[in-house]
Amino acid sequence: MLPPELYKRRHYGTPQSILLLIANFTVFTVSVSLFASEKHVNSFFWVAMGLLAIYNFFNIRKDREEYNRFRIIAYVLSIAIMIGLFFIFRAKAY
Repeated sequence: MLPPELYKRRHYGTPQSILLLIANFTVFTVSVSLFASEKHVNSFFWVAMGLLAIYNFFNIRKDREEYNRFRIIAYVLSIAIMIGLFFIFRAKAY
């Protein structure tokens, strides 16, 4: 027989905070590769980053109870990594 606790366990899917980080990195890498070069950053890049910031604001506001200390630290680290990647991608652009 199976233990009764097995049926009480629930899997609610991927947390919204992880999906937000995946969306951030996807939009960021696509927009950097399309709109940023070594000499010029297109204005569409800044529009995409602004829309991403608005999306982040409303998504975090909607799921505020999910963000504990660990997830906030992970989110801030991901923003810092994206800023670093921006400069690395621009330096390596041809």
